[in-house]
Amino acid sequence: MKECCVPENDVPMWPSDDKDTSSAEPKGTKGESEATVWLPMSGLANGKTEELAVPKVTPESGSWFQPVVEVEEEPDVPETPTPQWSAFEPATPVEPEAPKTVFVQPVQPRRTDEPDWEQFDREAATPAREHELARPEPRPEPPQDQPRRPEPSRVDPPAPAPVPSATMHARPVRIEPAEERFDSEATVGIQQPEPPSQEPPADDAESAPAPKPKRKRKALLITTLVVVLLLAGMGGAAAMPKVSNRLGLPWAPNAPKGEIPKPAGVTRVLHGPDINGAGPTKEGLAAALAGPAGAPDLGTLTGTVVDAATGEVLWDKNSGTPLTPASTTKILVVAAALLSMEHGTQFSTKIVQGAEPGTVVLVAGGDPSLTALPLGTDSPLYPGAAHVDDLVAQVKKAVGGKISKVQLDISLFKGPTSAKGWDPEDTAAGNTYMAPVLPVMADGGRTDPKNDHSPRVANPAAALTQKIAGKLEAQAGGTTTAPKDAKVLGEVKSQPLTEFANSLLQLSDNLMADVLARQLALAKGAEPSFTGGATATMDVLKQAGFDLTGVQINDGSGLSDQNKIPAKVLGEILAVSAAPDGKDPRTPKLRPLLAGLPVAGGSGTLEKRYGDPASAAGRGWVRGKTGTLSGVNTLAGVVLDTDGRMLVFALMSSGSDQNKGRAALDVVAATLHKCGCR
Repeated sequence: MKECCVPENDVPMWPSDDKDTSSAEPKGTKGESEATVWLPMSGLANGKTEELAVPKVTPESGSWFQPVVEVEEEPDVPETPTPQWSAFEPATPVEPEAPKTVFVQPVQPRRTDEPDWEQFDREAATPAREHELARPEPRPEPPQDQPRRPEPSRVDPPAPAPVPSATMHARPVRIEPAEERFDSEATVGIQQPEPPSQEPPADDAESAPAPKPKRKRKALLITTLVVVLLLAGMGGAAAMPKVSNRLGLPWAPNAPKGEIPKPAGVTRVLHGPDINGAGPTKEGLAAALAGPAGAPDLGTLTGTVVDAATGEVLWDKNSGTPLTPASTTKILVVAAALLSMEHGTQFSTKIVQGAEPGTVVLVAGGDPSLTALPLGTDSPLYPGAAHVDDLVAQVKKAVGGKISKVQLDISLFKGPTSAKGWDPEDTAAGNTYMAPVLPVMADGGRTDPKNDHSPRVANPAAALTQKIAGKLEAQAGGTTTAPKDAKVLGEVKSQPLTEFANSLLQLSDNLMADVLARQLALAKGAEPSFTGGATATMDVLKQAGFDLTGVQINDGSGLSDQNKIPAKVLGEILAVSAAPDGKDPRTPKLRPLLAGLPVAGGSGTLEKRYGDPASAAGRGWVRGKTGTLSGVNTLAGVVLDTDGRMLVFALMSSGSDQNKGRAALDVVAATLHKCGCR
């Protein structure tokens, strides 16, 4: 039995010839001009089968005719169980007989959303194509122009086909492989069976449409849940005070309670002190300071107050009398260094190749700020200081082999390591004020690199040599003098001079001050000793035009009680440092001196002062260098008055108690800030 493909369009194009051949020829015969194929139709009552004669259409037929449908008795067609893919109820199986119909090969229909039930009538009116009907002998297949539109998967059983009238076209019949006959419309869109070797789909999938995947629904639910959680998290975060304050939300604790003020213009230019307005008068200032400067806690007080804008002395109390300055001596040393040395000068520490194989020499360059803190950890005492680990790493890289011995060269400085007038306790092992003045050490000789008040070691240079030898897995080999022009294996440098001086003044670091005096002596060609440093300091200041009458210094730190300086000299140096730009050629050189002065209640040696109600007005406004020895309290610096005028002051107290004398000096400086004094 031959099989033929199901035509793509179930609506045949019927001829309109008036010639009736349906009764002239038996079923399945072929005439000269036309042939008839009988298509059985099932579904009639009482087991009847309706066959439609489809005449052959030729161009010579001349006209179209309405086909006549014959209904005749046929023997019972064997019924087979309806396959599971069928949309109809199965029939009772009987013994099969030889099939009398031609099977049509099923074609999977293409599905669309909406069926077009009227397409058959529309297409019948326009003969766009013909069906290929299955015959024992194949016939030429006409071209197909347009695919048919499939119906949805749900199919209702077709009603029995009525006998068409003279004005109606007979509907074509669809022949299925199981020898069941359906109207063409009834089978459009029915899912075709799988090949016999494959299992047919399940029964419950026959009549109901396949369920849609739930992935989209699940993804939508997850997305919705995530969005809800995110919104909830954002809402919870926004309710936190820190978050709401940062975002400026309306419910933030620091949200403005009133209207936001209009923006005001901002001038991004720093202005110095007022130099054009009216300054304090001598009378007004004398009246304001009469009480504070006469306090008995001050003992013997000398001092001066100078208008920085004009250089005029506004107040003076025995300012030419030399008194022990204590640590205000450092003002003279720093001023001399800034006046005579390049501000970017750095002090070097080197390790060079030794005279013997496997030996290296640590060459001291006069930098006591070298820190033993690990790389990446800045020194809190000497910001920007060089690191011992950096020096060691350079040596390891340069040598590339084993080092057996590390020696020390401290020949840079000369003379004794302590000055005349020092208290022996100030240099004893374990003290917090001073270490022996040597040209190399780590962290100023302190045992704790982060604590200014930690004990000092007895021999800081030797301690550093031992530390470096341990890092190089070598032995410390004592002191020596490095070979001339020896190969440099590693080198590190200190902060620039201005930063070095800043740390010195903030901490009132005695060791750094005496080292700086020796560096100044080296720069001036003098001996790098206590005597050479003092001489170089005095010479530079005198050459700069300062009157040093009554000045006597034995060190750079002020630890010596043999030092004598009048308040007038301190006031004059600070007045030049604070003078308006362009007024004095010395001012640009000395300006960094002011940056190093501690701030009242804020930094350095003044951090914990100005807490009393009598002096609290000076917090943040007074900047000054302190000086303290037994029975000696000094304070010299600058302050802005209520009119923004900068005033320079130098106050020296002798024979006063340490704590009471400090507090009394702070009250005098705070009074200068509160004074308009006209």
